[in-house]
Amino acid sequence: MSKQIKIAVDIRDLRIAKTGSKTYLEEICREFKKNHPGFTFHFIDTWLPVYTGSNKLLKAIEHIRFFTWKQLLLPVICLVNGYDILFCTDYFVPLLKLKVKTVVVFYDAFFWEYPQHYNQIWLLLLNTFGVTAAKKADAVITITHYSKKQIANYVGIAPERIHAIHLAPKSSTKQIDLQNAVLDPEKKYILHIGVLEKRKNLPNLIRAFSLLLQEGYKEYYLVLAGNSIAKANTDDSGNISNLIQQLGLEDRVILPGFISDEQLAYYYKSASVYAFVSINEGFGLPVLEAFQNNLPTLISNNSCLPEVGGDAVVTCDPFDEHDIRDKLKMILDNPALQKELVEKGRKRLSLFSWQDTSGQLLEVFKKIHTNT
Repeated sequence: MSKQIKIAVDIRDLRIAKTGSKTYLEEICREFKKNHPGFTFHFIDTWLPVYTGSNKLLKAIEHIRFFTWKQLLLPVICLVNGYDILFCTDYFVPLLKLKVKTVVVFYDAFFWEYPQHYNQIWLLLLNTFGVTAAKKADAVITITHYSKKQIANYVGIAPERIHAIHLAPKSSTKQIDLQNAVLDPEKKYILHIGVLEKRKNLPNLIRAFSLLLQEGYKEYYLVLAGNSIAKANTDDSGNISNLIQQLGLEDRVILPGFISDEQLAYYYKSASVYAFVSINEGFGLPVLEAFQNNLPTLISNNSCLPEVGGDAVVTCDPFDEHDIRDKLKMILDNPALQKELVEKGRKRLSLFSWQDTSGQLLEVFKKIHTNT
């Protein structure tokens, strides 16, 4: 009987991760817990509580604890337990490998594309520890071919060492009963799901929506569902609120804040069209969630979004609010196009599954373990 490949998965990030990175780790762990002949999985977590508040001193202490976990404790745990591969999904693997092979996930290149949006001390630590360790790692995983290209360009990791493996929509997305409705079922909605971050380009979507109203589409409302960002340099909630007031759209733009998994399906089901006009994305999971909920979808014609959406979407220039408006009109005015997009979206969705994602990861693990 061949030797089992022992994979250690760092799950400490589940204590602090949000949005896409949390979904990734949760879904991958769910798949890894299934039977995979030739592999055994060990899920490694800290035994100490993780601070997630806003106190600066405690945050600094938490950063020290994070790097102690990554750079000292993890490699020792792997060595003592004889793990063959350590898999980390949060940009950081140990610099000191102690015989264990390392695989790290870089979701995108935003840290290097928009350095002005991030704390400079954090960027220094990321480049000192994260990038240096990634260059020594046995494999780097990312989530689209677009992200692979950006990471190679900005970070300097050889493209052949970066593996682009697609994601899939949340398996936890649920249908809910109309009795729990949080939107007026008599109204029509254009929907966006995502944090109120600058790269989401929501002011341009709001301007396009205002132009749409001026052309007589008075029955529609715009729903921007998602939290603001704690980082002042990336948060766009202030600009969004000011623009809504300037355009007199207080009664037309709905800002419900964070959406739970139980509510998420209802928002998708209540919408007429999903609008995702970001200027940069690493993957864009809401596109697949829109497909999952049979919702016609408009996306930006840039970054990874056409790679994910394929022929199941309408694309627009995210920098041109008039083009966004025109493409929204094209979808809203054309029931035949809506039906076509829904059908194509359903077919497109079949190309993405967490089973496929985990299977491709296992192939990477097997390859690097063989190259001992």
